[in-house]
Amino acid sequence: MTSFRMRHPVGKIEEAQEILKQMGMPPAQRTEISALTLLALCHVGPEDEWRDARRESLGVSKGIMYFIKVHYGKEYAPNTRETVRRQVLHQFVQANLVDHNPDDPDLPTNSPRAHYALTRDALAAIRRYHTDQWKRACRRFLDRHGSLRDKYGTRRSRNLIPVQLQDGRTLDLSPGKHNLVQAAVIQEFLPRFAPGSRLLYLGDTANKSLYLDEQGLSDLGIVLTEHDKLPDVVFYDPNKNRLFLIEAVTSHGPMSAKRHVELAEFLSECPAKTIFVSAFPDFATFRKHMKMIAWETEVWIVEVPDHMIHYDGEKFLGLP
Repeated sequence: MTSFRMRHPVGKIEEAQEILKQMGMPPAQRTEISALTLLALCHVGPEDEWRDARRESLGVSKGIMYFIKVHYGKEYAPNTRETVRRQVLHQFVQANLVDHNPDDPDLPTNSPRAHYALTRDALAAIRRYHTDQWKRACRRFLDRHGSLRDKYGTRRSRNLIPVQLQDGRTLDLSPGKHNLVQAAVIQEFLPRFAPGSRLLYLGDTANKSLYLDEQGLSDLGIVLTEHDKLPDVVFYDPNKNRLFLIEAVTSHGPMSAKRHVELAEFLSECPAKTIFVSAFPDFATFRKHMKMIAWETEVWIVEVPDHMIHYDGEKFLGLP
């Protein structure tokens, strides 16, 4: 026999958020406005029971937003309807929680008569919330339609940039041109110009300290207080006692004179010889930044990986 538990009306928004979570929605679609949108589409007010949810089409402004205002006392600015449409309803449709224009599927996308309604599968599950059938109903929904949280996670993981380290480990950099240059530094520059080197630091646009070997840095007299002082990639060549400091340059600047001085001061206690490198994806990007590059530094370009440009002629001419 199905059992029901009464809930205080104040908790309806939190309950809606819990439903969204258990039905596989990502965190961005479990906000208060997302929960209120679900309540409106279910036609569930603060004192209604989830078992009374029903499927009835609503537009955004005169349907969903009006329901929220009347039943939950929350009035949003008129431009919020676009936020609801783009950041809530579109994802609800992708998750098969909601049907778009079920009463007139031929409506154009931007029609003022656009409307939304719960899918029949979502309604069947939601009506069982707070019953002993809820978990089974939720699982049935997810088995049939999948979890949008997992779908989005899979999409992100497919876009990640894998970087194979010399010890066999793999790091995943977030997508982007900047991180493609960093990956090339590890996979193309390092084996050509510093084979056998030990990676000490690798940043990421989404994770500033994706890889950090604090012990390895400490062994070279480098004690970090602010990770931002480090360039994008740092590795140490024990065979020649060289510390490579590499900036990956796409939109941000190269190893400028200012940056060179800052790093030299920061590494004043390091016994290794420091090599400063600006890494560019191509010659076009290099040309944009070439006037900013400091003397006594190196340039490496991904599209010609076998060569470096030396901003230090005296050293290579053997002059004192």
